[in-house]
Amino acid sequence: MTSFDRRQAATFALAALGLFSFGAVAQTPYPSQPIKIIVPFTPGTGMDTIARVVGPRLSERLGQSVVVQNQPGASGNIGADAVAKSNPDGYTILMGANTMLMASQMYKNVSFDPVKDFAPVSMAAYGSLMLVANPKTGIKSLADLIKEAQAKPGAISFGSPGVGTPHHMAMELFKLESNTFMLHVPYRGSAGYTQDLLGGELNVGFLPVHIAQGFVKSGRLNALAVGSPKRHPVAPDVPTFDEVGVKRIDVDLWYAFFLPSKTPAAVVNRLNTEMAAILRQADVKDILGKAGMDASASTPAELSAIVAKDYPRWGTVIRTKQITAD
Repeated sequence: MTSFDRRQAATFALAALGLFSFGAVAQTPYPSQPIKIIVPFTPGTGMDTIARVVGPRLSERLGQSVVVQNQPGASGNIGADAVAKSNPDGYTILMGANTMLMASQMYKNVSFDPVKDFAPVSMAAYGSLMLVANPKTGIKSLADLIKEAQAKPGAISFGSPGVGTPHHMAMELFKLESNTFMLHVPYRGSAGYTQDLLGGELNVGFLPVHIAQGFVKSGRLNALAVGSPKRHPVAPDVPTFDEVGVKRIDVDLWYAFFLPSKTPAAVVNRLNTEMAAILRQADVKDILGKAGMDASASTPAELSAIVAKDYPRWGTVIRTKQITAD
């Protein structure tokens, strides 16, 4: 064998070894290393609660550690952007919510697309909102509110925990659909907002149904409508917006798991299977229920359809009402 032949044979051998090594890496079963769930909000929020309930159970099922990491900022945009730009290998998961579809359209220079840059995995839970009025207003029904708001534009005040929060956006959608104008008073968080709504400094507003119903039962607030497609079991006597003639006010909060786009379908499906099993567990439903959320899984396709519907809907509200965030 000539020296050229020996060099050529060595080259072929190295190439074969490289292909073998690549195949071995490519066939490494998922998961083979720790998994990180990014929560783009602070500890104690609904997203954080879900992630910390699901995380340990996911770890048990996958045989790998699952770490929950809070990465707040810009109404969730910072954490979402970090996941969108991470390796699409299934080891970085976003604990997202429909707020991502809103915040990404309110801030300038957002560098990710919430529709194109994520692979939907599964819905995690829903949280419903109820529109309520302080009894001092004399508003006892949705018809009362619409009549008064149309007769006296800007005279009725509504609050929210902040600009761009689901409470704020739900009211802006209602105003759009009911052709009314009310004065928005944004707060920095839920505590002060709820206190002033109960005290009468604010006239109306949205609250999570589990919180609102307690105040309704004690007579401190009047229930007007729930923002769900169907009546909520916590408040079965409160009608939906649709029932009282205001259409397209489905303002349920939803929480879901996402991966970076281009994550292999096999990984997406594996996580979907495990998360669906976890969300069906009675203790998980109980824990989330006590936190005001209804556990609910979905297929990736079902979650994708919800994102595709909600993104332009909230975009229309944001552009029409010229809502921006700093």
